[in-house]
Amino acid sequence: MNEPGAAPELLEEIADGVMTLTLNRPDKLNSFTPEMHALLRAALARAAEEPTVRVVLLTGAGRGFCAGQDLGARHPDSGGGAPDLGETIETLWNPMARAIRDLPKPVICAVNGVAAGAGANLALLCDIVLAAESARFIQSFAKLGLVPDSGGTWTMTHRLGEARAKALMLTGEPLPAPKAEEWGLIWRAVPDDKLMDEARALAAGFAQGPTFGYGLTKQAVHAAGHLSFDESLDLERDSQRRAGRSADYAEGVRAFMEKRSPVFTGEPS
Repeated sequence: MNEPGAAPELLEEIADGVMTLTLNRPDKLNSFTPEMHALLRAALARAAEEPTVRVVLLTGAGRGFCAGQDLGARHPDSGGGAPDLGETIETLWNPMARAIRDLPKPVICAVNGVAAGAGANLALLCDIVLAAESARFIQSFAKLGLVPDSGGTWTMTHRLGEARAKALMLTGEPLPAPKAEEWGLIWRAVPDDKLMDEARALAAGFAQGPTFGYGLTKQAVHAAGHLSFDESLDLERDSQRRAGRSADYAEGVRAFMEKRSPVFTGEPS
């Protein structure tokens, strides 16, 4: 828990449809405590339910994005025997991973510095990842005798293929942001001093967009990894049926016919 008067471990701001969440333990490279887990999951739940929130922007304070889990309370020599890291994943990391993937709104991550361990995989859970050119993604688990978690084995393998995923995970070699972009692991690497401007501009665009349609698109893309081609066609049909009944579709058609910019509300109907 925070000390009295201490800054919160997660900063939250909602403005113009954008919920900006900033991991705020810069002295610890924003490594996660149970408190930070609880704060982030609560914020994601609010984002899912609050219609005025149209997009989430996640970033970190200070010189790094996130170093993963704070291992201080999980030191094997702290007493009580070996810690149950599986419980940590089951109760903390996995629920957060599912909350980000399942959020029916775009989630942008602005990686402002090193993203290591579960911190790297947290970033990769987001829908669109921008990273400062100086940022690095490090699958540091092997250095501790551990297995990549927080969706890392799935995300890395699906985006990079088995050869690159294995090499990065087994060696723990840092992957610079420009190379991560080149390999298709992230959307874009941008100059450090332009990162937040680009991330905020992207978020502002999504905040004015057809939120319901964005959510359906996310679901279809996520499902494509395990569906057959015919099953994907069926899902596209069903999703398009729902999108076609939305207020945003009606507004989009009207705006097109009237040769003006649409004013989307993000509502399903």
